[in-house]
Amino acid sequence: MSLGDHLEELRARMIMAVIALSIGTIISFAMGKMIIRFIQEPYFSVMDSYTKKQFKDPNALPPTLAQAVFKNVIQGLSSDPNAPHVDPNLVQYLQKVYTSTLKDWTGSPAMLSGFTANRLQTLGPSDAFLSYMKISFITGLILSAPWVFYQLWMFVAAGLYPHEQKCVKSAVPFSAGLFILGALFFLFIVAPLTLRFFLVFGDMIGVTCNWTFQKYISFVTTLMLVFGLAFQTPIAIFILNRTGLVTIQALKSSRKYVVLGMFVIGAIATPPDPLSQVSLAIPLYGLYELGILLCVLFNKNK
Repeated sequence: MSLGDHLEELRARMIMAVIALSIGTIISFAMGKMIIRFIQEPYFSVMDSYTKKQFKDPNALPPTLAQAVFKNVIQGLSSDPNAPHVDPNLVQYLQKVYTSTLKDWTGSPAMLSGFTANRLQTLGPSDAFLSYMKISFITGLILSAPWVFYQLWMFVAAGLYPHEQKCVKSAVPFSAGLFILGALFFLFIVAPLTLRFFLVFGDMIGVTCNWTFQKYISFVTTLMLVFGLAFQTPIAIFILNRTGLVTIQALKSSRKYVVLGMFVIGAIATPPDPLSQVSLAIPLYGLYELGILLCVLFNKNK
């Protein structure tokens, strides 16, 4: 094909991909509330376990006015000569009963369910709407991933020989499946670990974590895309080997450089915390080894 033919092929494939993406986005927009609950599931799960853990320790309970009163009464009885004659042990006993009652009340399922259902906040008038549109777009991309990847690989196949085109066409369903798997892997495996890390770190430095809806959605959807694209590694390696651009021996001899590269990619593509970086780098290297294994198995069968 000439350069003009390739550009025309690219235009046609992009139009087909955009149409599918638009349809997926419209469907996602109509199902937005259900999708938001789905994406917020890691947040509510982490916050629920975090709150229950805090309430197991009476000292971790938030201070109340009554607790401050008990404390001041005990200090006043012991230091003020004009204080009435009240047994300090009685006051301490009442404080103990109050603390125990407060712990039981805050630890009840009804109280916890009301407390842990903290809704994510928005700071700007348009934050909720813009985040809703972003969720619809990202979810639409995930829904239309099989068709979008088909158009992408068909554009690549237009510049290949017939025997190479067969290899590319067979990789399309696996490519779409790995993209969806990568997005779900982050949402249900990596996201809870990362959120818990941020909560614990905030406690360690004495900072209260009040996350906004826009920041949370941006964080989750961006990394869902990153992990979805990262999971394309074995397909890319397999196609490079099948088209003769890379040999299996070259892939095996490059392992030490690949390990370094994976951690660099993890540091660039994820938030600046070691847990997220390792959570991306380790699966990436595992997928690299999977790509080598696919090449070995295919060549052995051939």
